[in-house]
Amino acid sequence: MSEAVPRRASLEVLRAEASDELAVLIQERLLSGEDPWDFMEDLPSVDELVVYLLRADNIAANDGVRPNATRNYRVMRQIALEYPELTPAVWRLLGVETRHRKWDTTVADIS
Repeated sequence: MSEAVPRRASLEVLRAEASDELAVLIQERLLSGEDPWDFMEDLPSVDELVVYLLRADNIAANDGVRPNATRNYRVMRQIALEYPELTPAVWRLLGVETRHRKWDTTVADIS
């Protein structure tokens, strides 16, 4: 399949890298004076970051050309096939699963 990119590393290593990246994002926002209550729910999960990293690898392998909607779906689906543990994150990023954040109108109590 043309969308396949050689695996970077084990999922454990990818999650460790993503966790480090997330820690840096949080630290930068805290140092800039932002309130964690205002931004923590907006940040991607570790698994979502891993999916973004794998998608970025695929874009780089395709000479930096960003995928159209159809190719993006195939790339994301390939990530889910290669790393089954990331399937829920892939579907969330594709908009198939609801995120269920407290601000999500589908779960917010408006009574």
